[in-house]
Amino acid sequence: MFQPLYVAATGLNAFEDELLNITNNVSNSKTVGFKKSDSQMESLPYVQRSFKDELAWAMQADKSVPSVFPEFGTGVKVAATLKDFSQGTLENTSNPLDIAVQGAGFLQVKMPDGSIGYTRAGNLHADNDGNLVDSNGHLVDPAVILPSGTTGVVIQQNGTMLVSINNSTSLASIGQITLSRFSNPEGLRSMGQNLYSATDSSGDPIVGYPLDPGFGAITQYALESSNVDVISEMMRMVMVQRVFDTITKAVSTYEGMLTALERMKA
Repeated sequence: MFQPLYVAATGLNAFEDELLNITNNVSNSKTVGFKKSDSQMESLPYVQRSFKDELAWAMQADKSVPSVFPEFGTGVKVAATLKDFSQGTLENTSNPLDIAVQGAGFLQVKMPDGSIGYTRAGNLHADNDGNLVDSNGHLVDPAVILPSGTTGVVIQQNGTMLVSINNSTSLASIGQITLSRFSNPEGLRSMGQNLYSATDSSGDPIVGYPLDPGFGAITQYALESSNVDVISEMMRMVMVQRVFDTITKAVSTYEGMLTALERMKA
């Protein structure tokens, strides 16, 4: 008897999840390398009215039992949350260790458990031992070490790192940044801290160097900004609010119908 209320509840839950996605997107609109998420919804299973119910209805309405019973939806749910890995715009910085990837590649960092994490956030720096690390202190993988006395760094588009020592005019190569790409990046699992891990859905990482086909190029003195369009997210927020209002209006209407029905029975 209260099925409309249960169906309405599924809608409220689903759009609450959608609002959660939107607020997370907006909150990270200034996060380096952040990729926005979008909820994919699907309908819940349909139920068919039973022969017993149809027979009772037909007898009450003096009609024949239909050959095809009507079916009713049971609501909606969020089936998946998909990441949008479209390119963010590049913002220039004054830090020579800031890099941005223009293309599909991900920077690799070594996690505390020895696994590899993948990120688009190129705000790198050197730790006390000269190791190149990300903003959370994870070592860039493969390791790159800036020698003591480094006074200048040049990072080429192919990821080759050149340094000058003690203001020398000559440059020495200390390594090359490696990138990974995935056949299905939408299948990556978000770990927070701008990091992702590979999953069965993403497939195994394909490792290569910047400027290799399909990996993209490195730009020094730049960071990739979040790909969140705040105006679009606000429009989505208004849409969610209107759906919320409509569902609560439906609940209120159904409650009024029940009240009227009880009065008729009294």
